[in-house]
Amino acid sequence: MRNINDLIDKAIELRNRGLRSGEIADELNISRETATWLLTRAKRESGVKAPEDIFVDWSMIGKSSSRLMLIATCMADMVEETLNELDTNVDVVVGVALSGVPLANIVAYQYGVDLAVVHPGKHRYEEGKDQKETKATFSENYSSVRGKRCVIIDDVITTGSTAEETVKLIQDSGGEAVAVAVIIDKKGIESIGSVAVRSLVRVGRVG
Repeated sequence: MRNINDLIDKAIELRNRGLRSGEIADELNISRETATWLLTRAKRESGVKAPEDIFVDWSMIGKSSSRLMLIATCMADMVEETLNELDTNVDVVVGVALSGVPLANIVAYQYGVDLAVVHPGKHRYEEGKDQKETKATFSENYSSVRGKRCVIIDDVITTGSTAEETVKLIQDSGGEAVAVAVIIDKKGIESIGSVAVRSLVRVGRVG
């Protein structure tokens, strides 16, 4: 995808495949507001201001298992550095579905710890519905976080809301979130409460 029209076409394609706006946002690594705006543009409606956002396409990494392994290894190294700074350890690596899960699986394997998977609320969000009705949940097929120190792994931070939601879910479930690690941080977040946030690449705007 090279321009805004390509992005609009992709958003339409994903919607036609049955994905909700939150899922489209996740697939395109944009905010839910941007996904909605793209679909609105597709309807040729005027007067809707474009959100301030940056489109990230890391499919050249995702399509290659070897590249994915290398990037996840870099993330594991970054997590190790962060844990040393905090003088703590990790018991469970928590992958945020969808894109964070393969990365989290590799990081968990390298640490020799359990894997937990979170389904973010935005995946079930539908326009016109109360956002409070779409809360994050843990998959029952993976590890519990109760009584365990957790590192959260995702691909991109856009607004930070998914990371915040995941930290809260871990805390509410009796676990302790000690760090969040992502490939790219578009928000420039240093921490979520007392939880450190680290990224391999941080995007910043000038002006």
